[in-house]
Amino acid sequence: MTTAAIREKLYDYIRVADDKKVEAIYTLLEDQMAPAWEWSEDEEFVAELDERVRRYEAGIDPGFSIDEAKASLQEMKKEYLKTLGK
Repeated sequence: MTTAAIREKLYDYIRVADDKKVEAIYTLLEDQMAPAWEWSEDEEFVAELDERVRRYEAGIDPGFSIDEAKASLQEMKKEYLKTLGK
């Protein structure tokens, strides 16, 4: 059985399992589950974001629109393909 098929069977089972079984499965797996990361509570991360915004607003660091980033990536791809002879 493929991993995808196993996942689907587990999803189906958990959707209809009674509360006790769901709690038992959770108890078995909770140590292996990654805790949810709440970025807004990470003071160091928020400070880094604030500093990046400050630098952008002060004109120290440049910013790029999505369209500019896509165009730049397309240009890099063309250059790379040239090096491969394509």
